[in-house]
Amino acid sequence: MARLQIKNVEKVYGNSFKAVHGINLDVADGEFMVLVGPSGCAKSTTLRMIAGLETISGGQITIGDRVVNNLPPGQRGISMVFQNYALYPHMKVRNNLAFGLKLRRRPKQEIAQATAEVAETLEIGPLLDRLPKQLSGGQAQRVALGRALIKQPEVFLFDEPLSNLDAKLRASMRVRIADLHKRLKAEGQSSTVVYVTHDQTEAMTMGDRICVMKDGHIMQVDAPVALYHRPQNLFVAGFIGSPEMNLVPAELDRQGRRIRIIGQSFGYGDNLADRLEADVGRSIMLGIRPQHLRLAKAGEQDALEGKLAHVEFMGHEIDLFVDIGGTRVVIVVPGDSYDGKAISGDTVRFVPSEPSIHLFDTESGRNISLPNLN
Repeated sequence: MARLQIKNVEKVYGNSFKAVHGINLDVADGEFMVLVGPSGCAKSTTLRMIAGLETISGGQITIGDRVVNNLPPGQRGISMVFQNYALYPHMKVRNNLAFGLKLRRRPKQEIAQATAEVAETLEIGPLLDRLPKQLSGGQAQRVALGRALIKQPEVFLFDEPLSNLDAKLRASMRVRIADLHKRLKAEGQSSTVVYVTHDQTEAMTMGDRICVMKDGHIMQVDAPVALYHRPQNLFVAGFIGSPEMNLVPAELDRQGRRIRIIGQSFGYGDNLADRLEADVGRSIMLGIRPQHLRLAKAGEQDALEGKLAHVEFMGHEIDLFVDIGGTRVVIVVPGDSYDGKAISGDTVRFVPSEPSIHLFDTESGRNISLPNLN
């Protein structure tokens, strides 16, 4: 078993700064869990506490059936892949891979076989007799991954391992790591992963579940699809998604079934009405993703309008930046549906997709339009 449990874990530094506030997280055996959040949210600190590189100030960390609070890193059954690869510069790739097994005094034949298997899995056989300085960034990262894999740990820990690579190589390594995880899981090997990143694309494409963090707190833990479509609070709504969710101050008129924003309004029907428990006049924030706004048809009623400020051509889609009374809203439309004739200052009329509307309480940040949170 390689289940990882974090219970009421805190981290307080000597200057009384509290970096982690009693977080709870349960990572299932074989699960790929991604920790994501802005810089300073304590995601790397959390990872280092799991690894034993940082002491915890309170709470409990369990790996498998062992409480590891006081165990050194080497006894926790973990392997860690760092952002800077952390390869031994004076050792060839072969010895970098084998070093951990040599420390455990494993037989030479076992070490040689394990090295060959890992090299074949990661396609680094031709690199075995090179020094780290002779490797490209992608090659060095694969060696670092191999060094973690060869130890057959209970839990793999990744600390922003792809951030030093270029965009094309990052995409390739994302697929390689995700495929490796699935392969290990299918073969019945330990494959529990905790992966730290600030990159949304990595988080959304790699994780079975994602833990969104802010200022040492966990804001939401959920599957990527759930985070995107059902954010529980304003922070998650604004952090997950690209372009980010449009968030606009609004008022809710339940009696007239209308949502009013910046001098305009649009109606809503039973679908949204059934989910709302907000009182008339409550201070709320309307949230809707750019992909859930569409350009209004000629003569279509109940549309919102604003002035086109900027257009970004993204190939398969077009991002329209529209000003409504000083508030900027982004609309994403398919690339082949936009004729390109509109210029800055033109009036743009658009319609929200009602099933995709979110309403947030401005004081608590809570998503009041989610039925499971009411």
